[in-house]
Amino acid sequence: MAQATFTRLRRFNRIMGALHLVQGIAMLFLATTVIQNIAEFKPQINQFYIAFNPQTQSLEVASRQLFELPFGIFVALFLLISALAHALISLPNKLNAIYNRDLAKGINKFRWFEYALSSSVMIVLIATLFGIYDIVSLVLIFLVNAAMNLFGLDMELINSGKSKVNWGPFIWGSIAGIAPWIAIFVYMFGTGEFDRVPWFVWAIVGTYFVAFNTFPINMVLQYKKIGKWRDYLYGERTYIVLSLVAKSILAWLVLFGAMQP
Repeated sequence: MAQATFTRLRRFNRIMGALHLVQGIAMLFLATTVIQNIAEFKPQINQFYIAFNPQTQSLEVASRQLFELPFGIFVALFLLISALAHALISLPNKLNAIYNRDLAKGINKFRWFEYALSSSVMIVLIATLFGIYDIVSLVLIFLVNAAMNLFGLDMELINSGKSKVNWGPFIWGSIAGIAPWIAIFVYMFGTGEFDRVPWFVWAIVGTYFVAFNTFPINMVLQYKKIGKWRDYLYGERTYIVLSLVAKSILAWLVLFGAMQP
């Protein structure tokens, strides 16, 4: 791979990182100072446990409030994590060299660790919009979604330098990725009153569904070596563009969704 190509990719990462950063800062400003509804929207996260009730002489489900989730700040954090990841691989020379060396092998560890963190933050925020306030459920949703992305890393590590593709990590990651959405849909359709679901909820679900599918499609095209995807760096640039577009649309939808009644 030509050094000029890596130089252009480094510049591209800096531009994309700046776009994430500007949006993240703007969102943080709106969520903390300008739009009161967002600043005040702080879902109460609870813990459920079994406690003995002396009056009924039985074990019963009890709950306690743990903390308030600063929703708007975490939406901004979703974008700022991506901005930080782009900065790490495009600014320090040492990390950029590691990034380039791995790309030559068909691997990008930075991408999958960043996705594991940022997309897991977003899926937790979406879950709270649908009424999932239980700390255990949110932790499990976070970890399962993170595991889905780490399967993506495993896919690249296992298949690096191999002529025959092992699709195992792709399949297991896809199964793991479905789990958080099962929980969300159970809450979303719990009442059966689909006509009362707000527009922004459908928009969030639709956006995430499209984004959820475009990333694995990009991976399939890479490993099938179809057209321009024969070049791993073309797939890398596609990941970067998909990340910016999907995260930008989703972040603003979720933020303004928090403003609705």
